[in-house]
Amino acid sequence: MIRLLKQGKSRLVVSRDGVKIIYLGPQGYLWTMAKGIGEILSFSKHPHKLSHVLSYGNYKLYSVKDEPKLVDLQHLELYVGKDKWQGYLLLTGLPTDKKIRSRIVPTSEVITKKGGE
Repeated sequence: MIRLLKQGKSRLVVSRDGVKIIYLGPQGYLWTMAKGIGEILSFSKHPHKLSHVLSYGNYKLYSVKDEPKLVDLQHLELYVGKDKWQGYLLLTGLPTDKKIRSRIVPTSEVITKKGGE
């Protein structure tokens, strides 16, 4: 079963101290690399001073369970243009103010096939 949990506008920015931050709607998540672990999203509890914007677009967050060709996890998809989406697996879901970190892993699995603007 594939269930759409959230969708909306996203933006990827760089803070003045060089940290990438992805905003899914109004909520920001620091996107960093942890040595020996991989890419991590961390829940942002306060505003950051921005240096510049890398991209604007749309996002979709899905819950996947018991689908034969998809991993049973949350899937984050970011629109990258011309009917193309980049998929990411969220190993423990999106971070929250209680569980502030989550691994994010790029994947070729994409649920959304068309649209995005």
